[in-house]
Amino acid sequence: MGGVIPPLEAEFWPPGEHSFDSRPLLPGVLPDWVNNHAFQAVFSVVLVILFWWWMTRRQTIVPGRKQAVGEMLYDLIRNGIARDILGPQFRAYLPFLVALFSFIWVNNLFGQFFLFMFPTMSKIGYVWALALIAWLVYNGAGIRKHGFFGYLKHATLPAGVPKFLWWLIIPLEFLSNIIVRPLTLGLRLFANLFAGHLVIVVFVVGGTLLLTATEPLAGFSVPLLTTAGVVSLLFSFAIFALELLIGAIQAYIFTVLTAQYVASAIAEDH
Repeated sequence: MGGVIPPLEAEFWPPGEHSFDSRPLLPGVLPDWVNNHAFQAVFSVVLVILFWWWMTRRQTIVPGRKQAVGEMLYDLIRNGIARDILGPQFRAYLPFLVALFSFIWVNNLFGQFFLFMFPTMSKIGYVWALALIAWLVYNGAGIRKHGFFGYLKHATLPAGVPKFLWWLIIPLEFLSNIIVRPLTLGLRLFANLFAGHLVIVVFVVGGTLLLTATEPLAGFSVPLLTTAGVVSLLFSFAIFALELLIGAIQAYIFTVLTAQYVASAIAEDH
């Protein structure tokens, strides 16, 4: 193994949880919690604000390429998510859904850019924060529409349930609608981004180590190891392309589910 894994890198092999460790942005100057991943999250907010500001400038009746891209993304969220799911009340929640989708997508894209090479949403703390915000929004919308006790009844007791089943249905509905929803919402996003980034790390780092091998390993010759390293790195490009698609899909799914939770909270019937 000495000829395959340099001594300084041996302690970091194989890729694992340590590959997701945060690094202080300015050690000794700023607190340790001001790290590279916190910078990504803040930077993404700036990018989202600048993007939508740029897209809304100098709009014309006949859109150019820039305006067409902005309108396509906006219509995807406005018409494909907010209006179709929330109905006539969608305008009140549209800015939140646009911001939510944009923030998640940009942070997922960071996993494919060489300056970052890390999707922020593979750090579970950021995912829990988004899930908490979604939880506050849909429960707050339900309380605003039905009142506190009216919303609890709405969320935990479907219409038409016989009284002798209330003892069973109410706890199950409370667990499902109040507790489980934000957990599954967050875990779905985190697991996909975490797993995707870990696979990329394995193929990229593993391919690099195989390419730099200077002596046989486990009976395999150096030329064979070099060939395997080239194949591994080439295959990593396909994974990068797949992660681009997954990042967009997961941002869309998170936004769709949040809109559905809001719609169920403000609906007249459970």
